[in-house]
Amino acid sequence: MLGRRRVATIVSSERRAALTGWGRTGASVARIVRPSDIPATTTALVGAGPRGATPRGLGRAYGDAAQNGGGLVLDATAIDYVGPIDSDGRMLVAGGASLESVIRAAIPAGWFLPVTPGTRHITIGGAIASDVHGKNHHLDGTFAQHVESLTLLLPSGETRVVTPESDPALFWATAGGMGLTGVILEARVRLTRAPTRFMTVDTYRTRDLDHSMSLMTESDSRTHYSVAWVDLVTAGASLGRGVVTCGDHTPVDAIAGRGRQDARRWRPRPAPTAPPVFPSQMVNRFTARLLNELWFRNAPSERLGELQPLEAFFYPLDIVGQWNRVYGRRGFLQWQCVIPFGEEDRLRRIVEAFVNGPAPAILAVLKRFGAANPGPLSFPAPGWTLAVDLPAARGDALATFLDHLDREVAEGGGRIYLSKDARMRPEWLEVMYPRIDEWRAVQARVDPHGRMTSDLDRRLGLTAHASARMRGTANRGMGDTR
Repeated sequence: MLGRRRVATIVSSERRAALTGWGRTGASVARIVRPSDIPATTTALVGAGPRGATPRGLGRAYGDAAQNGGGLVLDATAIDYVGPIDSDGRMLVAGGASLESVIRAAIPAGWFLPVTPGTRHITIGGAIASDVHGKNHHLDGTFAQHVESLTLLLPSGETRVVTPESDPALFWATAGGMGLTGVILEARVRLTRAPTRFMTVDTYRTRDLDHSMSLMTESDSRTHYSVAWVDLVTAGASLGRGVVTCGDHTPVDAIAGRGRQDARRWRPRPAPTAPPVFPSQMVNRFTARLLNELWFRNAPSERLGELQPLEAFFYPLDIVGQWNRVYGRRGFLQWQCVIPFGEEDRLRRIVEAFVNGPAPAILAVLKRFGAANPGPLSFPAPGWTLAVDLPAARGDALATFLDHLDREVAEGGGRIYLSKDARMRPEWLEVMYPRIDEWRAVQARVDPHGRMTSDLDRRLGLTAHASARMRGTANRGMGDTR
């Protein structure tokens, strides 16, 4: 299936370099290979060496999920074809293709991504491996729930087409499996109807967290997408105030006059790139308070039916390239949790903790999740998800603070998103992801020799091989103290 699309040349580029996630913390040096075709990818994976291999897309995982210090990193972005869209909205697309390239093909044909995160600069393989969610999870679930099949390069070098029906255990272990079941070569994805490139958006400025949650709960039954920006700097009666936006795809007849001619033209403006000159102290209490106040005051108290381009509604941060540089050379952490419905008091405590915490938050986003999917490591579960960006410059104080919040989340039956994590302690993994042993069994079935690994895997002990090594190290340490 794949061989018909590319001539096998077995060509790769190779280099050694230090890699980080999008948060620009925790760099590790790896051998990086960028195969130009499937045979080259297979050769590189099978010959990975003792430190194993991990696939990497466009580097938008915030932490260390796509790093492999001392080992091999497979840059998947050279294999990036996008196939035609059939009459039912199905598209066959390479794992290394970006969401941007899919959108560019889909919008003129009247389609859009079924689920999208807050950036279009990730790959299809990354979207599946992280099982990304969006503003419509309460209705449409995660990205993987719209994948009909995927072609997986297993650690053995075998290429296998996997569907939810043919091998449900492997399919759902791959969805949210952080790239540890193999390399996703291509996927057949079901798109969603998008009659135009516009969204019809309602915006509300909210007085506090309860007001935001109430509006979002009410919007579930009438709009397809919803999200809230939350102020995590202001205390008192305005704790958790924010801006809620809800939207739906705009029909053609809602666009006036000659504007209909461009209703399906995808044309986002070129994004200027942030220069690498920002000091690590750029994000501080003063700038955080100022930017939160400006964001809140600039929002209308209520505005209904506004037409916004898709890129403005879904991808506001993409208007600046390399925006992560704003946090300076020390980088930043994103902490994202899900708190089950019924634990709203716990969510309020977490919001209050951030307001009084050691690091200022410029960006915090709240969304609602619907039903969970069958994936043992898929992050979403019914409840509220809060994502917070924090400057990493606070060091030990921030680490201790986030350790406390991890405990708060775990005790409430919630979990931390592995694709965003860069520092969670391994003891919380089995508490937050109680089906981890089920996932490990499937991963070990396709990777009995432990060829797939990553810095994230070694830090948390995700795979059975990494978990066993961690236990062995701990046992040796205990023996040394006797």
